[in-house]
Amino acid sequence: MRQMRVFTPEEIAKHNESKYQGVLVAAKYARELNRLPEGAIQLSDQKKLSTRALEAITSGQVEYRLLRRRRPEAE
Repeated sequence: MRQMRVFTPEEIAKHNESKYQGVLVAAKYARELNRLPEGAIQLSDQKKLSTRALEAITSGQVEYRLLRRRRPEAE
């Protein structure tokens, strides 16, 4: 049986502006990992993509920048 990995808010906030931002970035990163073609990710440890994304975010392996959303221009 696999043990569940618990990420504390402090761990997530360490490499991010806040714990909320870290979780949002991890969710987006997990979606990107899910889009990769079969075989692109090593499945030897069988970790869930959300766990892999949170591990990458908490260790500082993922670099990102925030972009402001553009509002549609009124016609």
